[in-house]
Amino acid sequence: MEGLGWILTIIIGGLAGWIAEKIMKADHGILTNIVLGIVGALVLNAILLALIGSTLGGIIGQLIIAVIGASLLIWVYRAIRGRG
Repeated sequence: MEGLGWILTIIIGGLAGWIAEKIMKADHGILTNIVLGIVGALVLNAILLALIGSTLGGIIGQLIIAVIGASLLIWVYRAIRGRG
């Protein structure tokens, strides 16, 4: 996540993963939530940088990016697995 320290990245990632878990009606553990939030933020930040050349800044912006990215990852996993 852009401009955030390690501890804040883990906290934001965990919160984003938990929110995405609730939105997507999934059931994961806390470690999976943290990983989904962080990886989701990295993926969506990369996509946004490639498409529009910038991303949302700040804690709230990165939380929004991480939630959307984690939800996207859950959706892709379900699509690949065929559980749609």
